[in-house]
Amino acid sequence: MQFEFATATKIIFGPGTLKDISVPAAEMGHYGFVITGRNPQRAEPLLKQLKKQGIDFSLFRVPEEPTTDLALAAVDKARRDGCDFVIGIGGGSILDIGKVVAALLTNSGELMEYLEVIGGSQPLNRQSAPYIAIPTTAGTGAEVTRNAVLDSPLHRIKVSMRSPFMLPRLALIDPELTYSMPPSVTAATGLDAFTQLLEAFVSRQANPLTDCLCRQGIERVARAIRKVYQDGKDAPAREDMCLASLYGGLALANAKLGAVHGFAGALGGMYNAPHGALCAAILPHVMETNISALHSRASYAPALERYDEVARIITGEPGALAVQGITWVQELCQELYIPSLAAYGLQKTDFSAVVIKSQNASSMKGNPIVLTKEELLEILNKAF
Repeated sequence: MQFEFATATKIIFGPGTLKDISVPAAEMGHYGFVITGRNPQRAEPLLKQLKKQGIDFSLFRVPEEPTTDLALAAVDKARRDGCDFVIGIGGGSILDIGKVVAALLTNSGELMEYLEVIGGSQPLNRQSAPYIAIPTTAGTGAEVTRNAVLDSPLHRIKVSMRSPFMLPRLALIDPELTYSMPPSVTAATGLDAFTQLLEAFVSRQANPLTDCLCRQGIERVARAIRKVYQDGKDAPAREDMCLASLYGGLALANAKLGAVHGFAGALGGMYNAPHGALCAAILPHVMETNISALHSRASYAPALERYDEVARIITGEPGALAVQGITWVQELCQELYIPSLAAYGLQKTDFSAVVIKSQNASSMKGNPIVLTKEELLEILNKAF
């Protein structure tokens, strides 16, 4: 048995830990580049801590889905302002922009040279500038992943920039920052976390360490996601979801994902839709298709038993099988009001283009079995 495991240099987890950020931030550099979401006021507690410590910084707001152009604008400002370390505070897309900025502060060349699928996929040559990632949602686990996902409007697809050098220097997860998430965002991000845990668990590159994380994370989502949807200030449930998101990020960074994220990357670049909601709409149908394909073409694959194990964890039934896991996911999506793909403007005439883009996605490489074009089209039909 051989495997590798890499993650952020340091992880700090716990309610109220944001108040402790000033000291480690001061150790990162002399002039910070702080990236926030569309409402910078949410970052005010962080900014107060930096000012209290006497840390100078520039501020950059990301008001929309991060695009390649927006990432380039952020990199240009960080360079012009002479920033030598980066802090990202927000959802997964904000954290991803931060990874790109930190990487291009220390590596020469253009962004397109490093992007997968539409670019050169060139490796980074140098360690990124020090980066602190502070999530305010519980879903992507981007605070501990080694890639950044950007939308390319020109190509109508989401693509990644990826390198071990992009792992943050510090990941600070304060569950209190997620209390203000509305139910719809709580649902979409929570289902993204669940999807990442499940896909990493059945991935062809799963290993004993990621397995432990996935089992724990799946159990936490199963007991907490309905609670946080109904009451955003349920502290224990919010902690569960933040841990599940963290575990999912740790797992996917080391075990890859699967067809759900392959589809979500393609669809997210073509339509204005929340990433987690796309994952949720597709997930039960990918589960069903994967299980059928494994039975017919790879009945020896360990993923089959893993789908059964997931069913036992989420239903709490010792004898549950994969089909009951699929039903549980479908019922959860109904309870959380997850729309079908048609709600986002997808047309059946677009199916072939979606499948082609999905097949080229890096996430597809982790799926427990290679799915045929016909199987991929069947998934879209069912999720439509």
